[in-house]
Amino acid sequence: MFNKLSFKIGLLFFVFILVIESFLFFILYTNLVNDRIDEVMNSLLARGNTHRDVLEDHFDQPTLEHVGIMESASEFIVIITNEKGEIIISSDPVKQEMINVVEHTNDEEIPTEGKIVEDRWSEGNYIVTDSPITISGEHKGHVFMFADTSYVKRTVDQLSNQFLIISFITVLLTIMTIFILSRFITQPLIKMKEETEQLSKGRHNIALHTKRKDELGELANSITKLSQELKELKQARNEFLASVSHELRTPLTYIKGYADIINRQGTSEEQVKEYVEIIREETEQLTVLIKNLFELAKIDQNNFRIRRERVNLCELIQRIIERIRPALAEKKILLHVNCLDEIKAYIDPERFQQVLINILDNAKKHSKEGSKILIEVKQTDQYIIITTTDDGEGIPAQDLPYIFDRLYRVEKSRSRQSGGTGLGLAISKEIIESHGGSIEAKSEIGLGTSIIIKLARGKRNE
Repeated sequence: MFNKLSFKIGLLFFVFILVIESFLFFILYTNLVNDRIDEVMNSLLARGNTHRDVLEDHFDQPTLEHVGIMESASEFIVIITNEKGEIIISSDPVKQEMINVVEHTNDEEIPTEGKIVEDRWSEGNYIVTDSPITISGEHKGHVFMFADTSYVKRTVDQLSNQFLIISFITVLLTIMTIFILSRFITQPLIKMKEETEQLSKGRHNIALHTKRKDELGELANSITKLSQELKELKQARNEFLASVSHELRTPLTYIKGYADIINRQGTSEEQVKEYVEIIREETEQLTVLIKNLFELAKIDQNNFRIRRERVNLCELIQRIIERIRPALAEKKILLHVNCLDEIKAYIDPERFQQVLINILDNAKKHSKEGSKILIEVKQTDQYIIITTTDDGEGIPAQDLPYIFDRLYRVEKSRSRQSGGTGLGLAISKEIIESHGGSIEAKSEIGLGTSIIIKLARGKRNE
């Protein structure tokens, strides 16, 4: 065991880390102890200065007795002397050690702001401060404050015990960490063999962590890279197929629905023509959608070709709504639109229609029967803002930042129909950004979701 490389490396790391941790703990411990002691001393001096300030305003017997009574109920001791150094009041019985401090105080060495005259907490029984009393430029006495050093010693002992516990836990964690790391460092070939066997069985979650710069390190990195690429390829394939199904389902559903209506008895010729026209439009939309899906599968970005034209935005939205209203009616969802007729936008109407249908389709899927969807269009000096709000189930906060990512699904454990966002919102984001705009989502669980589209107004967007 002692001749194993893993043991030697582990021991070397342990000694090195232990030395560093001991040095850091010593510095931290010393600083904490000194800070705590300084805090006690400064607090004691400030307390004495407060009594001194009161006595300088009212240096009489009632005030002296009041100060003594106050400190008799505290954990500190006050001794007040006159200009001759005689004790005139004390909050507790005066001990010889206190008398020695009072008698050996040199008035000339004490500044007006007071001074800590005894700070040897580890040797003596008291920490002592002196606050001189000066009235109208004349020295009238001293306010001595005494703090029992047992309080400071208890604080230091508590810190010591805490540091011992922390040190013990740190040593254990260090040993465990070094043991795990040493095994990874000294057994790269065995690890690579095990992982490549798993890779051949279809398990792609492989990570060979190594800092080697030799052939073994290059081999480990190559295996890790290969496994990640295979994993991403498999995941991308599965997600892409699922996303294609999601994106194709919407126009196909409309085509099937209107085809069924046409086959019903009692459908007038005028209605048949109307529904056939809708089916034709949906077929065209389906062709565009398929093209976009394959464009999103490419590595290159900004693949959309935008054919802008000046349109009445409110009229365009109304035409889009009429196409999707039958689908919303199936769930008895009410759709309201607030839009000013004079709003003009320089956009690609076909692409914008794709965006709005994607958003409304998502809102429908995640809204209950009888709920409402509101589309609001506002215009500012700089932007045209289109907000679509539903009162559906909402999106979890942890998923909200990612719903516009390609191939992202909110709930991967559920079906595409009931949970998650595939390429629909990703395509919408590409289209809006190709227009120079932005799209964002705000949502709360149980309260609904708002999709906010912001288009910049320029020379063509007035």
